[in-house]
Amino acid sequence: MAALLPRVTSSQVYEGRELVQAHLVANTAVVARGQPFTVGVLLRMVPHWHTYWKFPGDAGIPTEIKWKLPEGWKVSEIQWPTPLKIIEPGDIQIYGYHDEVLLLQEITPPASLSNGSIKLDAEVNWLVCEKICIPGGTTVQLELPVGGSPAAANEDLFTRYRRALPHPWPTGDAAETNWSRSESELVLRIKSGVLANHPEVAFFPLPPEGVVIAHPATERTAGGVTFRIPLEEAGPSITAINGLVVFGQTPDGPERKAWQIRAGQPNDAAAAVPGMAAPAPQKGIAKFLLFGFIGGLILNLMPCVLPVISLKIFGFIQQAGKSRAKIFRSGMAFSAGIFAWFIGLALVLIALKAAGHEIAWALQFTNPYFVVGMSALVLVFALNLFGVFEITLPGGASTGILAWASREGDLGSFLHGVFATVLATPCTAPFLGAALGFAFTQSGPIILLMFLAIAAGMSAPYLAVSAQPAWLRLLPKPGAWMLHVKQFMGFLMIATLLFLIAVLGAQRGPDAIVWTGCFLLALSIACWMHGAFNTPARPAAARFFVFMLMLVLVLGSGAYFIGKKFAQTQPASVVASNEKGWRAFTPQALAAELAQGRAVFVDFTAAWCVTCKFNEATVLETAAVRQAFEDRKVVKFKADWTNADPEITKILKQFGRPGVPLYVLYPKGDALPPVILPELLTKNIVLEQLETITPSITAH
Repeated sequence: MAALLPRVTSSQVYEGRELVQAHLVANTAVVARGQPFTVGVLLRMVPHWHTYWKFPGDAGIPTEIKWKLPEGWKVSEIQWPTPLKIIEPGDIQIYGYHDEVLLLQEITPPASLSNGSIKLDAEVNWLVCEKICIPGGTTVQLELPVGGSPAAANEDLFTRYRRALPHPWPTGDAAETNWSRSESELVLRIKSGVLANHPEVAFFPLPPEGVVIAHPATERTAGGVTFRIPLEEAGPSITAINGLVVFGQTPDGPERKAWQIRAGQPNDAAAAVPGMAAPAPQKGIAKFLLFGFIGGLILNLMPCVLPVISLKIFGFIQQAGKSRAKIFRSGMAFSAGIFAWFIGLALVLIALKAAGHEIAWALQFTNPYFVVGMSALVLVFALNLFGVFEITLPGGASTGILAWASREGDLGSFLHGVFATVLATPCTAPFLGAALGFAFTQSGPIILLMFLAIAAGMSAPYLAVSAQPAWLRLLPKPGAWMLHVKQFMGFLMIATLLFLIAVLGAQRGPDAIVWTGCFLLALSIACWMHGAFNTPARPAAARFFVFMLMLVLVLGSGAYFIGKKFAQTQPASVVASNEKGWRAFTPQALAAELAQGRAVFVDFTAAWCVTCKFNEATVLETAAVRQAFEDRKVVKFKADWTNADPEITKILKQFGRPGVPLYVLYPKGDALPPVILPELLTKNIVLEQLETITPSITAH
């Protein structure tokens, strides 16, 4: 029996006390040939002294175990029980163990073992600290007989410490996560009723080598918790880290539990979403450049762009009969504005990609402050068209934005081109998604070349008309009716403004609409003041006084309503769970439904995506399509990319798409791959795909 007992080695004495005793124990009394078993290094510390976890925190060294095993034996990594967070003087935060800890490892013997006994040997080194730190170490040994079948040993000890091990991250909807990063911190948002019901919740980090972090902070949120992890040293590719989410009734109670979260799971869509793989390199750049050109051409038909495009056509009507050179110069300036925006956007995306960030189409519309700026610009444009004010150009040039574009101001045509292109980017036209999806997987020059092709497609109609002024004879003659058309275009701009305001509501909730509305009201008053009082007939001193009042009104309202009130609003979700039969998307929820053999349809959408809204209104929410989904018992998920959810960004990228819309239909079972539907849907397309993968249960 003496061979079954662990050998205890005196290892470290300080002021007459042995600070740490080390034992080697096993969960079996007999080693069975080829059968794995668990051993543990049991460290017992004197009161108030502690050893360290695998990530020690601000100071310390983790315990190290070096095995001396015979040839053919295998040993696993250490399984570390959930540690304690210990705050030491000077705000030193460490992770470690008081009193006792058992570090578990699995050992697998070879299938061919001779009878007798086997001696297990390990060198253990640790650092033990209280007010001072003292390194220690010893060799631990355990001798076990070799037999035919294992026999349990030390069951209570191993059961207790197995309960203290962290659990894998829960599946399903128990905990929905989202990682994000600013320049100086990582943010982990978790929506979980389990965590919300525990008074103590903390994040214990496990940063990779070369990453230095400060102390994580915990913020309680409605239905969950947010952890903020300050970054002191981290490369641009670090967007998440491993760690433990530890929760319980008290910070150090024995009832505490921990969930393991990994940098690549669940936030890594490639690991979490079935049926996905990074797109293989594709050939045929010319084909995708042609797709980009056609997609750019189709962008001219997008609803948001039509008011600005109509004004350019309005300018062509005014130019009918004028010099060919002047008409061509105006068309070139408008096209230059289109190219300028696309080239600038391409350069920004190339820089972001080089810095290790995910890039996507319409990236600027995922920023609510950009949408606020666009709302202000659209409102000012509309007020100008209504005649509330006019912009007086230096040197007595013609007045009004319309005059910029149609008479002596090539700058006006250029700005019209930029404005039209900015409004076009929330849309992914047919052909454009495939082209951009290809480009975003390529090098910087290919990305730039693709954006040049899109710009060429969008500007082609205006270059053609300006190069052939004879075509202008087909347009109606100028007349008094044009004033009414101009005012009608103002109402179209107001419709665009309402769309942008709705986007803000989806991004930041109802309060964001209120505070943005207050700012836009102040901006409208400033425009009215300019039109009513800041006229050339008034004295310079009066105009300066009015200008200063306008400046104070716009800047003051912007600082208060946008800089303070709007900034306090929180991101909101476009999709509520089970809204009209739709469920909020998470990779875990998708995997759970597919595992149960259900067919699934995923709609990747955003509040600012015009094409998405068109498809929803004309196809997905029609009675016939909704009934078809219901008859075939297809589970519907809506993936909300309004706020550029990084998890959804990765999924889009791995499906080879640069942005939304994206529609994916998963058949029942694993026999068929997921079906990707086109960006522009029709009822027939959806119904035919549903019939192909899930024949109707009910005859109609």
